[in-house]
Amino acid sequence: MFDAELLTSEQVLKFIKNAFSKKMDALQISTVLAKEYSNEQRVSIMDYMALIPKIREKFSVAKIFEKNAAENESLLICDKLALEQSTAKDIGHWKANLWPATGIAADNAIEFSAGTATKITVHDLCCGMGGDSFYLPKNLDVVGVDLDENRLAMYRHNTKVMRGTFCEKAGTTILGDVREIAKANTHADESENTRADYFTIDPARRAVDGENQRDLRNLTPTLDEVVEIASHYKGGMAKLPPGYPVGEIPDECEIVYVGGHSDCRECLVLFGELARNPATMRAVMVDKNGDEIAKWSRKRDKDFEILNDELQQKLDRNDQLEGRDRTYRTSSSKSDLPIGEIADYISEPAALLVRSRLFGQAATEASPDAHLISEGIAYVASSSPMPAPGFASFKVLDHCEISTGAVRAMLKKHDIGKLTLKLRGVKVDPDAEIKRLKSKGKNPGILFYTRMAGEKVAILTQGVNHG
Repeated sequence: MFDAELLTSEQVLKFIKNAFSKKMDALQISTVLAKEYSNEQRVSIMDYMALIPKIREKFSVAKIFEKNAAENESLLICDKLALEQSTAKDIGHWKANLWPATGIAADNAIEFSAGTATKITVHDLCCGMGGDSFYLPKNLDVVGVDLDENRLAMYRHNTKVMRGTFCEKAGTTILGDVREIAKANTHADESENTRADYFTIDPARRAVDGENQRDLRNLTPTLDEVVEIASHYKGGMAKLPPGYPVGEIPDECEIVYVGGHSDCRECLVLFGELARNPATMRAVMVDKNGDEIAKWSRKRDKDFEILNDELQQKLDRNDQLEGRDRTYRTSSSKSDLPIGEIADYISEPAALLVRSRLFGQAATEASPDAHLISEGIAYVASSSPMPAPGFASFKVLDHCEISTGAVRAMLKKHDIGKLTLKLRGVKVDPDAEIKRLKSKGKNPGILFYTRMAGEKVAILTQGVNHG
């Protein structure tokens, strides 16, 4: 059980630093703790210590357990769930660009007149351990709001660590329902310490008895309630799961998908003054420091956000369909690309482009003949390679039906040895399949098991060096 008071005590912090400095193992730590703490306290301390390397990695906080390192106050506290749900440093740094102007990324930041009398305040609703507050611009104050006192204890401690040197309200919290706090904010006096101009919210995903906890709509508060919350502020942002049905998001909002080379981690919905490009869909790729390395955008189009009845029925009946009658879909909307044959190159869009439904537009801009080879599978075929970092491109060497004999013969023909297997629309165990194929040639190869016009196909390729 998480115990904030225990974990932030001087005695425990001193022990933790000493244990890491001496590289004590779990048995040694447990033995020492058992002399002074109850079993419940010992478990709380040890569970937290197990998280510290992950906390350091996610937030790049000071390496406090090394000689001449920072003081104990540099420790952030949380439990496992709070850490998993929190925004990491790279995404947090990029999101700072979306807030009122601070001199960083001025092309994204909102401009305000100089000399504003009252410092701008943000409500971090459903604040958790505070990840969405850590990297807010320095000209913003922030107040955490949550229904869970344990989360608020984490938030108070962590925001003092991360923002205490420049944020007047660092560590300020409100225990309450975010929906009620938002309503009260409309009528709050300018002088009230907890009044806010803007909000950020990360709705909780909680399971309901009898329901699938992975249901993307099962948010607390719901999207409809978030829209209502937004009406009580000048603007704000909501962090939704990347797969949330985009067609349900209000037209006037700006939607931004954010992630790295290989992932899409957040779907940000911007409201009010923060939606500088209303009715626009964007995808932004950042590096490990949170610097923008690529971006794509287009105006929202409901035709590509909501499935038509025919496609939805196919997807609903997939479990009863076989072979070419099945529909294989790797994004949550239909594509604007036509269907065609295997071409000279096959390209795999970045997760950001698939989630944001922007891969079709990006592919067509790069190669006018770009097309899919099967409905709903995000592999793009073209006469020229797609550009990085939005796509990983592969030169097509050959293709055949998916049968052990045919694939083995194709691999032998091209003298393929070391093999990488990529799958979409076909279910096999990759490791077992590679062993079964027994490729023994000299050349490396990348083998796609996918669909062409609904039928299974094996496509042999080699990676393209984008330089």
